[in-house]
Amino acid sequence: MFKIFLIEDDSTLFNEIRDRLEQWSYDVYGVTDFGQVLQEFTAIKPDLVIIDIQLPKFDGFHWCRMIRSHSNVPIIFLSSRDHPTDMVMSMQLGADDFIQKPFHFDVLIAKIQATLRRVYNYNTETLDIKSWCGATIEYAKNVVSNENGTIELTKNEMFILKILIERKNNIVSRSDLIKSLWDDERFVSDNTLTVNVNRLRKSLEKIGLGQFIETKVGQGYMAKEED
Repeated sequence: MFKIFLIEDDSTLFNEIRDRLEQWSYDVYGVTDFGQVLQEFTAIKPDLVIIDIQLPKFDGFHWCRMIRSHSNVPIIFLSSRDHPTDMVMSMQLGADDFIQKPFHFDVLIAKIQATLRRVYNYNTETLDIKSWCGATIEYAKNVVSNENGTIELTKNEMFILKILIERKNNIVSRSDLIKSLWDDERFVSDNTLTVNVNRLRKSLEKIGLGQFIETKVGQGYMAKEED
């Protein structure tokens, strides 16, 4: 049974989501003290976090940043705020997805299932180590290292890199990446993929590999590697 930590201060909405998720056999935990969210997260050790932006004491961005400093657990934002910068900010902080309120529950459960399947099935199936552009890529650890250092990627970043490397020197369309990451592109903002790829490239820049992920305007992305 997967454990979900639902960080939502609207008790009516929390109870509704919890009841629906429990029908799908998820174990749902809420927050008892909104000033101690990180401590509660650490104690629960959830498999997935769902978090609102507007919360008491500190907003969801703060807690996403704090959780990301300790864990690569998948995070989904669930918020009534609809400004594009909110979605971009959540992705830049390491969130895996963003759902705007009001939402249809079928969309929420589809995104939860896709995220859990991608993260946990992916972890058990990709225990190998790859070499790319002189770097060692450890899929199971979400780590890329070379002579310039070592970086740890989020699960989305590593998943994108894995897909691009598997088809290196060939263009992977945006549609193919979206379908691989989120199963159903109807539920995904096109900007979500852009933010995730930009975040991957920025991470790779730390060890001198950012230029090897190319954007092909109007087509998609390509991981280059010289023969």
